[in-house]
Amino acid sequence: MTTLSPKLILVTGGAGFIGSAFIRHAVGVKGCAVVNIDKLTYAANPDNVRAVKDSPLYHFEQADICDRPAMDAIFAKYQPDAIVHLAAESHVDRSIDGPDAFIQTNVVGTGVLLSAARDYWQGLDGVKKDGFRFHHVSTDEVFGSLGEEGFFTETTPYAPRSPYSASKASSDHLVDAWHHTYGLPVVLTNCSNNYGPFHFPEKLIPLIILNALERRPLPVYGKGDNVRDWLYVEDHARALWEVLTRGPVGERFNIGGNNEKTNLEVVERICDILDELRPGEGRRRDLITFVKDRPGHDHRYAIDASKIRAELGWEPEESFETGLARTVRWYLDNEWWWGALREEAHKRRGEGKK
Repeated sequence: MTTLSPKLILVTGGAGFIGSAFIRHAVGVKGCAVVNIDKLTYAANPDNVRAVKDSPLYHFEQADICDRPAMDAIFAKYQPDAIVHLAAESHVDRSIDGPDAFIQTNVVGTGVLLSAARDYWQGLDGVKKDGFRFHHVSTDEVFGSLGEEGFFTETTPYAPRSPYSASKASSDHLVDAWHHTYGLPVVLTNCSNNYGPFHFPEKLIPLIILNALERRPLPVYGKGDNVRDWLYVEDHARALWEVLTRGPVGERFNIGGNNEKTNLEVVERICDILDELRPGEGRRRDLITFVKDRPGHDHRYAIDASKIRAELGWEPEESFETGLARTVRWYLDNEWWWGALREEAHKRRGEGKK
C-alpha cells in the first residue's frame, strides 16, 4: 500500500469543528503545511486553530468555496498536494428552517471546488499529479435511518431524509462522478456523530453541558430514544489523515466510534459527570425536559467501521466514557472560547445571562 507524504494540504472549512481538529493534527502532529479556506460563517471560529495559527506551516484564506475565481487563485498560489473538503452547512435543524443555504454550500460549493481541483490536477505532471488527492468528508446521515438492528456499511444504499443529509448525499455523488468521469483521484469518508472540544454550542453535547452548567432546562427531542454512534473528534482527525495518505484512490471508508447511545443516555451521563465535578443543589437529571420531536427525525445511526480497521489499522483511542469526560472538562476549563458564543445565543432568544 502506497503512503503519501503531502507537503501542503488545502482544508476547506478549517475554522469549523472537525476541520480545525484535522488542522491541529496535520500541523501540530504531522508537521504538514495547511491552507485553511473558510468563509467564516456563524459556526466557524478562528480560535479553533489558535494552537497552530502562529506556526509557519499554517496559512489562512478567507474565501467562499462557491467563488470559482477565488478557488482558482488559491490553487495557483499554493500548489497543494491534496484537498480535504470539510466546508459544509451541517445542522439538521437549520436545514429544516432554511434549506437553500445547504444546497448552495454543500451542493453548488462542492461542484465548484471539484471543477477547480480537476483543472488544477490536470495541469500537474509526474509525481505531483500521481500523488494528488481530493478527500471528501461526509456523514452517515446520507444513509437514512436504521431499525433496531444492522449497521451502515460502505455499500449501504443512500436514503437521505432531511435537507441537510440530502445536500450531503448530493455532494457525495458529485465526488464519485468527478472520479469516474474525469479520473480525479478522490477518497471519500462517511463519519458518525462527532463530539469533543471546540464543538459549536448549539449542537447536542455542548448545548447540554452548558445548559446543565447554568442549570437551565435540558431539551431532549421526543422520548430521547434516538440512537447515534458517537466519535471523538480527535479520533476522527487521525482517521482522516490515514485515509488521505494511505487510502486507495476511489475508495470510501466509514468512520465510527462504535459507541451507540440514545440521546437520553448521553444527556443523563453529562448530568452525572457535572454533578461529580460541579456539585450543587439538586440533581441535574431533574432539568431534563422532553420537547416536540423535530420533523423527519432519523431513529438510529450506527457505523460499521471494520473496513478502515482492517485495511488502514485505525482504531479510536477514546471510548465514549473517556471522551465525554474529556469533553465536559474541556468546556469547564475553556469559558474563554464558548462564553461569547453562548451570550450571543442567549441574546438571539431574548434570554438574560444566568
